[in-house]
Amino acid sequence: MKHPVDVHVGKRIRHRRWMVGMTQQQLADSVGIKFQQIQKYETGMNRVSASRLWDIARTLGVQIGFFFEGLAGENAGEAAPAADILANKEAMELVRAYYSIPEAQRKRLFDLARVLSDAA
Repeated sequence: MKHPVDVHVGKRIRHRRWMVGMTQQQLADSVGIKFQQIQKYETGMNRVSASRLWDIARTLGVQIGFFFEGLAGENAGEAAPAADILANKEAMELVRAYYSIPEAQRKRLFDLARVLSDAA
């Protein structure tokens, strides 16, 4: 049976991998495993060991804590509402596109989005 924390960590691996434009094969090659193992991690079928999570975090350019963000306190199996945004493919595409914009332009776009949301 899948543990909810393993499922959550797997989803965070998949989303971060997708955000940086990396395939399962590329991530697997980088950490020295088969891509099928990445598939199992991403679905929560297999639990990620601490050392493997360390390698994955380093490869994906995040801190290990990134994979646990969105878990709700004591009830670690329940994702916080903010984590639901990661399940939306359109939102993930928007985030990926946003981070591909140069920083100065990205700041202006962010300011524009804030003004538009305040006006709505």
